[in-house]
Amino acid sequence: MLTTTLIHPGVLAALAGAGHGSLVLVCDANYPATTRRGPNAELVHLNLRPGLVSAVDILECLLTVVPVEQSLVMAPLRQGPYALEGEPPIWAEFRTALSAAGAPVDLLPLERHAFYDAASCADVALAIVSGDARIYGNLLLRVGVVQPPT
Repeated sequence: MLTTTLIHPGVLAALAGAGHGSLVLVCDANYPATTRRGPNAELVHLNLRPGLVSAVDILECLLTVVPVEQSLVMAPLRQGPYALEGEPPIWAEFRTALSAAGAPVDLLPLERHAFYDAASCADVALAIVSGDARIYGNLLLRVGVVQPPT
């Protein structure tokens, strides 16, 4: 039995194959993961039902296994039916989880199509679909470096 909080075999295998600079996509239930993920990405569905498993739950587990050096998010639309005035509320939860893990908490917003392009590149090692129904709950994590013990 594993002693980490992350025990999903497929997720662990994909993370073990990822290296410095690889990307991990955590997406909400509305994200088109079948058509907007990198060609090398292992696709894992954790969307059991709406709201379960949340994107934040997934992020918290990932942060126990890999260092993160950058976090990219999908910027909200400012017009139309999915427009938001400010930041999506889930971003504060992303920052809280990143901070608790000692990762940088700056979220780099990318316009929707730029986010799709980044999430579709060959550097994406893993795409995890959450059951999170909150809009703009999409996050691309860039894997950092494991420092040698001192």
